Amino acid sequence: MATTLIWSLLPLLPLGLVAGLLSGLLGIGGGLIFSPLLLLLGLTPHQALATSTLAIVPTTLGGTVAHVRSGRLTWPGAVAIAAGAALSAGLFSRLGQGLAGWQLLSLQAGMYALLTGMIRARSQLAPARERDPHPLALALVGALAGVAAGLLGVGGGLVMVPVLVGGLGMAVHTAIRYSTLAVLASSCSASVAFLADGRAHLLIGLVLGGTAAVAAQWSASRLEQVREERLVWMLRTITLVLALDSGRRAVALWFEAQGITLQKPGSSS
Repeated sequence: MATTLIWSLLPLLPLGLVAGLLSGLLGIGGGLIFSPLLLLLGLTPHQALATSTLAIVPTTLGGTVAHVRSGRLTWPGAVAIAAGAALSAGLFSRLGQGLAGWQLLSLQAGMYALLTGMIRARSQLAPARERDPHPLALALVGALAGVAAGLLGVGGGLVMVPVLVGGLGMAVHTAIRYSTLAVLASSCSASVAFLADGRAHLLIGLVLGGTAAVAAQWSASRLEQVREERLVWMLRTITLVLALDSGRRAVALWFEAQGITLQKPGSSS
């Protein structure tokens, strides 16, 4: 099954490149593209979310390398946010097994809808601070990424960037750098559990993630060239589209779980 799916993925690898570009540019893991893609290929929601988390590891590694080389991350803050993300992801990685597929996707849809309203440009918020927030605050924000990765199979970058900017007054570009690092830590931690319980497909995750990693490193190195307003607009558009898509899939799975068959328009009864 895994080999067949890998060959099915090859024509779709350009989407892996898109996921990598978004990861390096917006501080997200790429799971927002990986998860729907894997569902489309026939994986169950649990398998898709777990494999997505695995693919996020090499994707965010590429972006993190570029951000570290830029010299714009402080080590106390980086260690704090990464530790919070890794510990939280390990804690929540098994919780999702007790939820039905439609419940997981419903949680995803709700999270994305909430974030669509939260994301704001810095000009609409309090002025950004010159210095990093306290490491404890960064660790708590990292823990949010861990919950998203462990429970929902998404890297958590879409959660962290609005919180770092709106809640802690961090500049958008800096928030994206810290987010990328935290998503790497959370996805590494959650992937260990997902591989151990057999939910994640190793080869599929590496094929998609490896492709995305190349693009992520390239886009991360050019982050400063993109205006803040454009970054915010991209984030809001992505979260809105994902909220609608996850909600649609959740409703379809709920009807299926209830044994209800929806008749397609134009079909005879």
